[in-house]
Amino acid sequence: MYLILGFEDAHKGDVILVEQIDRLARLNQNDWDTLKRMLSEKKLSIVSKELPTSYMALQSESSTEFMSSVLQAINSMMLDMLAAIARKDYEDRRIRQMQGIARAKAEGKYAGRGKDTEKRKIIASLLKSGHSYSDIQKMAKRSRHLIADVAKERLRMLSIH
Repeated sequence: MYLILGFEDAHKGDVILVEQIDRLARLNQNDWDTLKRMLSEKKLSIVSKELPTSYMALQSESSTEFMSSVLQAINSMMLDMLAAIARKDYEDRRIRQMQGIARAKAEGKYAGRGKDTEKRKIIASLLKSGHSYSDIQKMAKRSRHLIADVAKERLRMLSIH
């Protein structure tokens, strides 16, 4: 699971600038707790324009230790609250989307996204020429799952003939 791109490269005390909190907080509760723990262990700060106290907390030179602690507590609480709201909003949108798809299917209006036949032809050709899944992943820049799907499809077609 990649919680933050390049997280391993972050140094103790670094700042993570987030344009919108909801981009960071669409995680389920377990993943959110893991992210918070990782941030805390590396003493990383999250700063966002949506959370003005986040950058106020960074200006600790002009504030007391008490004020800095208060701002950190407020940020943590606000971040948790914004994360919960973002997660709820995301889940609600997914539910509405699924309801819309179910209704469209019932009305015969939904076909879904079709298979990309060009990608599949390229993968099938590489499989036929004996390339390994790893080679195909590198050359075609496609997922192992897609390669396996094409391989199964190919075997099915070969067994029919």
